[in-house]
Amino acid sequence: MYDTALRAILSPVLIAQALQVRRSAQCLPEAAGARMGTVGSGPALRLMIVGDSSAAGVGVTDQRDALSGQLAQHLAQGFNVTWQLDALTGATTRSTLTRLANAADHPANVVITALGVNDVTRLIPARSWVRQQAALFDRLNTLYRPKQIYVSGMPPMSHFPLLPQPLRWTLGRHAAKLEHHRVAFLATRPDCTHVPFNLPLDPAMVASDGFHPAAPLYTLWAKEMASRIISDWSKLST
Repeated sequence: MYDTALRAILSPVLIAQALQVRRSAQCLPEAAGARMGTVGSGPALRLMIVGDSSAAGVGVTDQRDALSGQLAQHLAQGFNVTWQLDALTGATTRSTLTRLANAADHPANVVITALGVNDVTRLIPARSWVRQQAALFDRLNTLYRPKQIYVSGMPPMSHFPLLPQPLRWTLGRHAAKLEHHRVAFLATRPDCTHVPFNLPLDPAMVASDGFHPAAPLYTLWAKEMASRIISDWSKLST
């Protein structure tokens, strides 16, 4: 209630700032390059990545430097990795559900999701968002029948350089609220593993637009995801 009331009071400023950010923000393209492939040798590992602009590699020029490419290379040191990326700039949980409604099903051992920032900017209520996330996980299980879904944690939007105050504070608070509700929900889903965003967000880690990851942050994200998958592999492969 406190946040809702404060947003109402600040709404003229927040609307003006949001419009100014939209007009002036640098529009970076999604990373070029392959969105699927097979790499490495060893036990077969089928990987699916689903998400928004961060999963699509906005902030770097090539998928080799983005999450998908770097993660595949890390896993390729011990696995024969067949990977695929389904990500779109501007994607929300709801729009991703719509996009996946007619997607072709195929097996994957592991699915990674990277969604939430665009839900925050739309100020979706926490309960609605958790319901949408639940529906997404159910759809991913139907499509890909993974052993585990790894859910990328919400980045700290209160530290995004692009956003002015108090818009930055407002979106940061809402992001934290959504994440709190999602973490509580994921505790009831043994098929999902939450991977918190415990990575630095200093200027060197952020792309020139002040909003998306730069290559060093994608590197740390990929290493963290690879570490989780490798440590869980014995139970995932049974």
